[in-house]
Amino acid sequence: MGLLSAAARCVVRGADRMSQWTSKRGPRTFRKSRGAKGTGVRTREGKFVLIKEMVPELVVPDLTGFKLKPYVSYRAPAGEDTPLTAARLFQEVVAPAVERDFRAGTFDPERLDKYGFEPTQEGKLFQLYPKNFPR
Repeated sequence: MGLLSAAARCVVRGADRMSQWTSKRGPRTFRKSRGAKGTGVRTREGKFVLIKEMVPELVVPDLTGFKLKPYVSYRAPAGEDTPLTAARLFQEVVAPAVERDFRAGTFDPERLDKYGFEPTQEGKLFQLYPKNFPR
């Protein structure tokens, strides 16, 4: 493939992809900026109408007397979070409620749905073990 044929192919097929991306080439709503959203609309006469509901409202808490700094060094040690397992979730959420009811004498083995136990998965959108589960 010669130099002339490669240049001709570039002009015919890929010139548009290589040109600069401007608002002339994008859709009507494209504005070349840093991703900020518009806070109003332009009328037919070209005037800009500000819409109060479109102006972002920043909610910042009062941090007077706050001791922590907003910067975390990369040299800080990694956290010691252990992964959440089913057994750990049971021990932290369900076991205290079962123990409290057992000590109070109100524990009923027939009403385990009170603690989140579901004996059947029928009627659920995502079943735990559907019939077509690959084995």
